[in-house]
Amino acid sequence: MEHLPDLPRVVQLPDGTHVYATPDQLPAAFQQPQVVHQHIHQAAPDRTVQRLALGSGVGAGAVAAGVYFGPLLVGVLTAIAANIALLAFLALILAWGIHTVVKSAGSSEGAAAVKNARRLARRSR
Repeated sequence: MEHLPDLPRVVQLPDGTHVYATPDQLPAAFQQPQVVHQHIHQAAPDRTVQRLALGSGVGAGAVAAGVYFGPLLVGVLTAIAANIALLAFLALILAWGIHTVVKSAGSSEGAAAVKNARRLARRSR
């Protein structure tokens, strides 16, 4: 709306007459800065950002983004953490399996098993 021209302003002077005036031609009494009182109350962390966005005039887009993407981000991070935990569990099981196989193959029982497997392989030829 900044591209539209200003509407003519009608001001009532102290003598009771009405005049068209632009804001820069008004007396100094009418050019006081506007005082904005903003109160930020303590709220839940996810609501504080939204209230700040509303109070600062950012608009509904920022509030909608906070409402939508906040829980979505928490859900995504939870899913990533669950995937990493599952991969760590699978790596632990795999390492335990490899350790068990290597341990059994390296002992005297493993050596006897290898010897028996060689004998069976020679007989079947």
